Amino acid sequence: MPQKQIIRRAFLAAGQVQGVGFRPFVYRLAHECALTGSVGNTADGVRMEVQGRASDVRAFARRLREELPPLARLAGLTEHPLPPQDNEQAFAIVPSRGQTGHSVLVSPDMGVCQACLDDMRNPDNPRHAYPFTNCTDCGPRYTITRSIPYDRAMTSMSCFPLCPSCAAEYANPADRRFHAQPVACPACGPALWFVDRHSTGSSGPSPDNRRRALERAADTLLNGGILALKGLGGFQLACDARNPAALQELRRRKTRPHKPLALMTGSLESARSFCCLTPQHEALLLCPEKPIVLCPVRADAHLPREIAPDTDHVGLMLPNTPLHAVLFDLLAGQTQPPVLVMTSANAAGEPICLRNREALARLEHLADAWLLHDRDILVRMDDSVVALQPQPAPSRSPQPAQPLFFRRARGYVPRPVFLAKSLTSSAPGVLGAGAGLKATVCLTLADRAFVSQHIGDLENAATLDFYTEVITHLENLQKIRPHALVCDLHPDFLSTRYAEDRARREGLPLWRLQHHAAHAASVLAENGHCAPALALCLDGTGLGDDGTVWGGELLLVDLDQPCWQRLGRLSPFALPGGDAAVRHPWRTALALAARCPRPPLPDPWPPHEEQAALAVGQMLRANVNCPLTSSCGRLFDAVAAQLGLCHTTSYEGQAAIRLEHTARQAVEVASDLSLAWPVTPDSVNGLLEIDSARLFFHAAEEQARNYSAPRTAALFHLSLAQAFALMTKQTARQTGISVVALSGGVMQNSLLGLLLPQALHRQGLNVLTHHELPPGDGGLSLGQAVWGMRMLARQNG
Repeated sequence: MPQKQIIRRAFLAAGQVQGVGFRPFVYRLAHECALTGSVGNTADGVRMEVQGRASDVRAFARRLREELPPLARLAGLTEHPLPPQDNEQAFAIVPSRGQTGHSVLVSPDMGVCQACLDDMRNPDNPRHAYPFTNCTDCGPRYTITRSIPYDRAMTSMSCFPLCPSCAAEYANPADRRFHAQPVACPACGPALWFVDRHSTGSSGPSPDNRRRALERAADTLLNGGILALKGLGGFQLACDARNPAALQELRRRKTRPHKPLALMTGSLESARSFCCLTPQHEALLLCPEKPIVLCPVRADAHLPREIAPDTDHVGLMLPNTPLHAVLFDLLAGQTQPPVLVMTSANAAGEPICLRNREALARLEHLADAWLLHDRDILVRMDDSVVALQPQPAPSRSPQPAQPLFFRRARGYVPRPVFLAKSLTSSAPGVLGAGAGLKATVCLTLADRAFVSQHIGDLENAATLDFYTEVITHLENLQKIRPHALVCDLHPDFLSTRYAEDRARREGLPLWRLQHHAAHAASVLAENGHCAPALALCLDGTGLGDDGTVWGGELLLVDLDQPCWQRLGRLSPFALPGGDAAVRHPWRTALALAARCPRPPLPDPWPPHEEQAALAVGQMLRANVNCPLTSSCGRLFDAVAAQLGLCHTTSYEGQAAIRLEHTARQAVEVASDLSLAWPVTPDSVNGLLEIDSARLFFHAAEEQARNYSAPRTAALFHLSLAQAFALMTKQTARQTGISVVALSGGVMQNSLLGLLLPQALHRQGLNVLTHHELPPGDGGLSLGQAVWGMRMLARQNG
């Protein structure tokens, strides 16, 4: 071919392009387009140089964008011309290059794919029943990655040299394990071993132990034992979900009497046998991220009540690692499909266990046996938990599955939230320090916001260590140090203290952003909305700038400036005893009952709390230790207590979960607008207020008239949604703003999450909701970080 017909172009792909089969894809594409050149990882992304006829280069560029591998995501693709090279004969994958600062997105860990499952279930395949099988489309990524570029030497697989067979697959462009960094087989890869209470330690397992490890683990489960197994991002505790005695013992050991337990089952067919699944549920269960999905339980499921005593939904997942899949294959053959509880292996309030010796020591009082292996986990990572976004009726149509996040971790982290250009112009990195409960952090880099995995409640030294570990790893991986920090107003949050200490130590600017303003900024940033907007932020607790506890707020937020203003709220009511009222919701009910026109019947406290109720009454009359709150979550608690659904809680949100579950038993009532209680907002001291006591009084009056608890609970949801919609519409008229964002933990209530947007739409308002992050405190760090970016931009003017 004449040299003048040959061109050469360089391409740089940024985004999730390492560890996802992108280089093998480029290699095959170049061969199909008859091009020479090279492809290699760099710290800025994947760099490609291609040479050939102009038409073939154009075809390569088009197909590069249109035919991405399943796990790849392009954040940017740039190209420029180069002079052709003489005598170039082939296309090659070249060694990786690293440098400071980069545009690479590390892939999250992905659930085992069907092709690998087929390999493992084929007796003639070298990877038959091998629990560490993976390929470029699945397997560990983030949890085994030390640094970028993503190559085997930079992962915890570096200590497992490839055998000749795996090396041949790794080097073969036609193989789906071509440059799959965690690739391994029984001859060269990680191995399992089994430890029980009679074993002497975590090292030196015999060959027989390794051969029988899975079999002994299965026997432990079948005999009612509790097994600690090393999963993808940490250890999990498993037991037979059909065995009530095993469930009761697990709850006793974990001091977890009521909080729902997640389940794992081996197949979609098995899941259908005990859950009512729509196509959207099934799509989420089968997606590569393999999250825990909240699914409705069938009436004929015959699952023990101990799994989820407060609700008719269970958190369900399919096997997300080859280890889980092989274990379920061994358990198959019982009279019923096997179902296991699969919950985080940690004592209450502590981080998930990471290492073998750590698990043997920390889980000694929780587990009967341990299934260990020798592939190190470098990053702790809990399972993600999602539900379907609320919709008017279960859909049987093939609509895309839209997740509502309760917990964002494995499968989704460290995938960034991409920010609108107007929010990020020349903005240096900022660290959002998160809240005190359900903590995450957020680190920004140009137009990307990296929200960390779920860390937990920052209430002890172990979780604070995990918190700082996450920040260090995220900053090292992204090769960036923040230029500013943003934290919560609450001075006692450990996240606030971390931010204050670091800002002082490193001489960084620090801004304190009110809790609900951060919620609002988060949902607006997710939706790329920079103009002024209204925001309803409904949750349990957040310190207000007036020193009281907020949680039922209508704010005006302008991210561009940035600035915010409180325009409306639930009217404040007392929390007798402060945190004691959160643990004992009848106290809050008693406080609201004291403001009703006449005392509600029956009394909101249980009979054995009669003396305590007298003391609480005295506290209220003397206004001693009765902080005020406008919290929507605490109003839910009070109504649940008044209806006799929950007088004492053992986990956060328990009373509200019971109230929602009860309301769903009369969900048709919630669709009858004529039944909504007449609660309209009033202007009080410059703020629009919804009368919290009036809403509570209507619920108590329904109860006194002997209406059913389901009807009353449903009408409470409906009336609350109507009241907030009226308040927002009134504010929209005054401000000329028709966009309203919804955030806060209360928006994880699927019934209110349906009714409130419907009510706002009826008022002619445009509604923005979370779709990439949890509406609760797990998403709040994004709002903090974006706020800091805008503050820096304003300073630099």
